[in-house]
Parts: sequence; structure tokens; C-alpha cells
Amino acid sequence: MSNQPMIPYSTTIHVKDTCLCLHAQRAARVLARRFDVALKSLGLTNQQFSLMMSLNRPKPPSMAPVARLLAMDRTTLTAALKPLTSRGWVAVDPDPEDRRGKLLKLTSAGMAVLSAALPIWTDTHREIEAELSSGNPDSLRRDLLELGAPELTRPRAA
Repeated sequence: MSNQPMIPYSTTIHVKDTCLCLHAQRAARVLARRFDVALKSLGLTNQQFSLMMSLNRPKPPSMAPVARLLAMDRTTLTAALKPLTSRGWVAVDPDPEDRRGKLLKLTSAGMAVLSAALPIWTDTHREIEAELSSGNPDSLRRDLLELGAPELTRPRAA
């Protein structure tokens, strides 16, 4: 047997009960599954809905601001775009001002799917907000926005 120090089981329980990261991850998975089920009839996932909604802008964005908004790296964003482009919902075009860059835009078919998804998202969102025991979704939203601020996503120097 190893000479590693033992961590008491009570510490495990304490971490399980108090870890903000664990609780945020669990809540995110439950919420994502709930929206996935709601959007399934459209052949759309929650992640795809969020990605497509992030493209609904007056001017097509480049990859970098979309990746930042969704807290994704470019590789993950590229992978997430593939099914949307193959279905004809999103177009990835060269940036006319910088041929190395790509601009992302919803196609008319993508806008139709997003328009059909919005009432489903709205109803599901309303149901979830009504189920919050605090009755204060705005407070939770503020806390989540604060935790998701870009300066908090960088590891702190030791």
C-alpha cells in the first residue's frame, strides 16, 4: 500500500456539497439536456441553438468573437460548425477584408430553423425560471455572468 496521506471521507463529502465548479457543471448538464430534449423535434441541440443565435447579428462575425462569446477555442468552434454547415444552416465565407479570416453567417434555412426554435427555447426557459426555488432568476443570471467574465477564465499566476 502507498504511503500517500489519506484524505478523510468527510472531506470528500464537504467538497461534494460545496464545490461551485461541480454544481455549475451538473446544473449545466441538466439544463443542456432539458433544452436538447425540447429542441429535438427541430433536429437541433442546445449548443447548436446557442451557436446559431450568436451568429444572428447585423454583420457576419469572424470566428474569434463567436468563440469568445461561447467560451470555446477555435478548434471546438470549428467542430461545432461542421454539422450546421453540412445541413446548410450556416455559411463560412472568406473575410473580404482579410482573406485568411472567415466570416460566419446564418443562411435563410438556418434563420428558419432558428426562428422555429426561438418559441421552444422561450417556453422552456420560462418553465425553468419558474422552477427556481429562489424565485429570482435575475440574481442567478447576474452571478453566472460574473463567474463567466473573461478575466475569470484565465488561470491565476501562482
